[in-house]
Amino acid sequence: MTRLDPIESKARVGKLVGNRAIVIGAGLGGLAAAMRLGAKGYTVTIIDKLDVPGGRGSAIWQDGHRFDLGPTIVTVPQLYRELWAACGRSFEDDVELRSLDPFYEIRWPDGTTFVAQHDTEAMRSEVAKIEPRDVAGFDRFLEDSAKRYWFGFEDLGRRSMHQLWELVKVLPTFGMLRADRSVYAHAARRFRNEKLRMAFSFHPLFIGGDPTHVTSMYILVSYLEKQFGVHYAMGGLAGMARKMADVVEDQGGTLLMDTTVDEIVVEDGRVRGVRLESGLELGADVVVSNADAGHTYDRLMRALPKKRWTPAKLKRTRYSMSLFVWYFGTKGTRGEWADVGHHTILNGPRYTGLLHDIFMKGKLSDDMSLYVHRPSVTDPSVAPEGDDTFYVLSPVPHLGHGGVDWSTEAEAYKAKVLDVLEDQLLPGLGSKISTEQVFTPETFRDRYLSPHGAGFSIEPRILQSAWFRPHNVSEEAEGLYLVGAGTHPGAGVPGVISTAEVLAQLVPDAVT
Repeated sequence: MTRLDPIESKARVGKLVGNRAIVIGAGLGGLAAAMRLGAKGYTVTIIDKLDVPGGRGSAIWQDGHRFDLGPTIVTVPQLYRELWAACGRSFEDDVELRSLDPFYEIRWPDGTTFVAQHDTEAMRSEVAKIEPRDVAGFDRFLEDSAKRYWFGFEDLGRRSMHQLWELVKVLPTFGMLRADRSVYAHAARRFRNEKLRMAFSFHPLFIGGDPTHVTSMYILVSYLEKQFGVHYAMGGLAGMARKMADVVEDQGGTLLMDTTVDEIVVEDGRVRGVRLESGLELGADVVVSNADAGHTYDRLMRALPKKRWTPAKLKRTRYSMSLFVWYFGTKGTRGEWADVGHHTILNGPRYTGLLHDIFMKGKLSDDMSLYVHRPSVTDPSVAPEGDDTFYVLSPVPHLGHGGVDWSTEAEAYKAKVLDVLEDQLLPGLGSKISTEQVFTPETFRDRYLSPHGAGFSIEPRILQSAWFRPHNVSEEAEGLYLVGAGTHPGAGVPGVISTAEVLAQLVPDAVT
């Protein structure tokens, strides 16, 4: 990877011929945006404060273990094939996807399990195992999910929604599909059993949304999983990010790492480039921010009076929950815990009550639900031979609620997580841990410059989605565009990759 100090970077950027583009942030959305811009003839400089590309999808290496920090699965693989094809490349030549089936296992404290998998008959059997009367509801739920996928993802999610008229035109369809109803409320109409309601409504948590408040359009994930499967990128998402960076560099672009953008420079209503923390200014014809939308408008454009995204509006914006993530390696355990697969979800004794504590009360509860990632069962490269690599994720309130001092709470909360893991999934775990790392909401705030330490930027409620979300083309300055979780269509890896597809529809081809 190219690493240039600011003086060298200025000299190189100054010599560019043709349209120049700067992308702020080397997250998956920023990398995809840079690939799209490179394919349109721009010479791109990506600037990121981290030392490796990937943003939330990056990794850290510690004592022979690779800890993939954020997203763990790949869905809708055609999105990546199309992205690579737009750059004249083959996705399969760069990235190996490993299909996972079953997708994941859900466990409850009373021993009940639900195994999500590709085969529809097998899924019916899993539903019947918990509540036979809900099999018909499952069939209807899949039909509901398909309708919302084709409208919400393939239509709205792959085009810009920055014009109010685009929203007005689709309001009748929103009404017909009852977009005003929450994901959980929709699941409750199809399933009698509370456990099945959880199993078919929890997915918004992986894009930062409260299932009891996020629009039911997001039940589309069930169809998405069934239709395209769940995959793991060998080498992790960090490996895929590195391949994306390679494409950018092959296009003539530059990755300027370990460098922080302090401000977007705007003159006469148009972007002129960026100013780094060092004070150095880099010029550009187009600036794309993959930084959090809140950080972009509140910090990077702090000197500019805003038309829409004023400080007052940002203060009223509801952000996603944050995350407590415990990464750890275990010694000599590759043959242990044979019933623990790649993805496991451990439910606490409460579901809707816990959601209310996290999203509405901002309360750190004693009980918890956990997502457990064990990639070493699929990808041995993540750990030394015979060892395992794990990460365990717990949704927690973001910092904006106040009341939690993670500098003192982290160790106590980790001890609670360990108790749950040893009791319900990984007996004897404590004595096997050989190395570890903990991320708290404060880490998300400091590492990713995320407002309130939110894990997934702005929460995807109905009045914070589509036209209501920060637009891909900014109304605050000509030549400024946004990609990533905080803009349309939203969080999740398919969502952030799609933001770059929308960007490519909005940015004109480079003039050379």
